Amino acid sequence: MMEYQNGEFEAKTFKDINFRDTSFNYSRFIDCVFENCNLSNVDLTNTRLQDVRFRNCKIMGLDFSKCNDDFILAFGFEDSFLSISIFSNMNLENTDFINCQIHDCDFLNTNLTKANFENSDLKNSLIQNANLSFTSFRNAKNYDIDPTNNFLKKTKFSIPEVLSLLNSHDIELE
Repeated sequence: MMEYQNGEFEAKTFKDINFRDTSFNYSRFIDCVFENCNLSNVDLTNTRLQDVRFRNCKIMGLDFSKCNDDFILAFGFEDSFLSISIFSNMNLENTDFINCQIHDCDFLNTNLTKANFENSDLKNSLIQNANLSFTSFRNAKNYDIDPTNNFLKKTKFSIPEVLSLLNSHDIELE
């Protein structure tokens, strides 16, 4: 099995690999693609992700806030299942979460300016004290966003899901 700790990987595609319980500690992934991989319980301590794409991946129990963000931290997700993962206290400006299932994830104190959650399901994910300026939730569902504890400016939503923004106000619609 290949060692992924303290490594440097540039312009590589990782396809159909089970990384479950693997350590990526102190590694650098630059211009890499993970496709159809299982990344459950991967340790991301001091991992550097620059221009990394996750496509059709299973991502469970990852703490992205442990990544090394001294340099540009840039990654995106497409058609992936993300569960019980942490994105709190991070700058995720321009991050894609397109057509993903994002269940039970935390986005506390996160800069999600210009992020894209189009066609995603955010069931039981916590979005709190986040900057959602110019963020797109078009055709997203199951998000629970309280406009009083998040910053919304030119944030894009679709009908009827946008009505969930009223959940925190204890009102009844007919």
